[in-house]
Amino acid sequence: MTRVSSVPASSRPGVNTRLTAQAMILAVLLLVQFLAGMITNLYVTIPANHPGAHTRDFFTGAASSVAWAAGSGPAWLAAHASLGLALAVASIAFIVSAVRARDRVWIWLSVAGSLLLIGAGFNGASFLVFGHDFSSLIMSGLFALTLGCYLAGIYIAAKRTAGDDGQEPQVMTVRNPS
Repeated sequence: MTRVSSVPASSRPGVNTRLTAQAMILAVLLLVQFLAGMITNLYVTIPANHPGAHTRDFFTGAASSVAWAAGSGPAWLAAHASLGLALAVASIAFIVSAVRARDRVWIWLSVAGSLLLIGAGFNGASFLVFGHDFSSLIMSGLFALTLGCYLAGIYIAAKRTAGDDGQEPQVMTVRNPS
C-alpha cells in the first residue's frame, strides 16, 4: 500500500508562505518601479539622440538604449531601467520557485506575471528607441496586469491559509496493484 497526501504540496505552510512572500516582494518592487517611472516621466528629459535611438533594428536599438539608460542615463531613468531589469530576473526566479513547489496556481500566475513584466520592459525599450508615447502607455498597462497577477496569487494563498483548520492533512490509502 502507498500513502498519498490529498493536500497539494503548495498547501504546506512553509511552501505557501515562501511563495506568498516572494510575490509580496515583487509587488512592492513593482510599486517602487511604478513610482520611479512616474518621476522619470514627469521630471526627466531623455535626449533625442542617445545610443540606440531611432534605429531601424528594434533589438539592437533596445539593447543599446537600455544599456545607456541603466549605465549613463539621468539618475531616475537609470534607476527605473535598472530596477526593470532586476524585476525581470526576479520574476523568472519566481517561476522557478513556483515550479519547484509544484503549485499550479502560482506557476500560471508567475508565468503570466513574468511575460507581462517582460512585455512592459520591451515597451519601455520601445519608448527609448522610437519615442512613441503609446509605448509608455502600454508599459504602464502591462505593469498593472503584472501587479494583478501577483496580487491574485497573494489573495488565493490567503484563502488557502484561511481554509486551514489546524488539522493534519488528510491521507488516503491507495492500493498498489503490484
